[in-house]
Amino acid sequence: MGKNGQPARRSAIRELTLRPTAGSPPGLELLDLSRLADRARLHGNDPYASLRPAFHQIVTLHAGGRLSVSVDFTRHELTGGDWLWTRPGQVQRWGRDLPEADGLVIAFPPGFTGARPAVGPVAETPFAEAVLTPGPRDAEGLRRALDHLRFEYDALAELPLEAHVRVLRHLVAVLTVRLANAYRAEPGRPVPNEAFRRFHAAVERDFTVTRRVEDYAAALGYSRRTLTRAAQVATGMSAKRYIDARVVLEAKRELAHGTSSAGAVAARLGFADSSDFTKFFRQRTGTTPTAFRRTARGT
Repeated sequence: MGKNGQPARRSAIRELTLRPTAGSPPGLELLDLSRLADRARLHGNDPYASLRPAFHQIVTLHAGGRLSVSVDFTRHELTGGDWLWTRPGQVQRWGRDLPEADGLVIAFPPGFTGARPAVGPVAETPFAEAVLTPGPRDAEGLRRALDHLRFEYDALAELPLEAHVRVLRHLVAVLTVRLANAYRAEPGRPVPNEAFRRFHAAVERDFTVTRRVEDYAAALGYSRRTLTRAAQVATGMSAKRYIDARVVLEAKRELAHGTSSAGAVAARLGFADSSDFTKFFRQRTGTTPTAFRRTARGT
């Protein structure tokens, strides 16, 4: 499929921006899960609607806690000790058990920690596993990191604001690096190399502009074979399949949660016309965009 050359268009899915509560430090929010539904309503949001946060959310459940949540068409049932990391751009939907959930959510915008090289695609790739049940050593390290973060978060008046925020940035960085390492420690999880990290970032930026591996290889200074090998090791997919899967994921998000017609979704994703999009989507999912939308919405 050729380079489409179409400009990116804005998603029709409602984007949720981070709006910290009064008295909290800028750029960071720590909130008990049981309060999340009421806070959403306070800001005019339906806590159970499908939304697309423009920020990171790290959720952890205390012992005995339970929570259901859907992230990009995968339903997760969390229990005590589990961690959930959703990244900016993912579409999530909280379960009705949210008000009874015993746990904490940490929300912060991209770039807050400055730890991007350390956490890499674990924090960014849309295909990463969302839920983690850490082993004993990782669980203890995460608990200690979270306890320190919560202590400093609640000590707003004890330091000048600039120093307070700087401390919080470092502590969130500690937590995310520990969490990323715990994800990587799971058996069978590969470690992406620099070629894949750059390829992933380019795909995130340009998947509505081109679906050709050759274009990414030329832009990044790699051969097609190098990108294919890097993607295969990191994700089990070829470079071409990785690009196409990213386009399909975005199409599914728009069709299931947005209000635009299939034709408008096709244009937003850079397809020349709706028939080209329908053929692409059906070849990779086994169904048409319209049929997928009906199934996803239960209509």
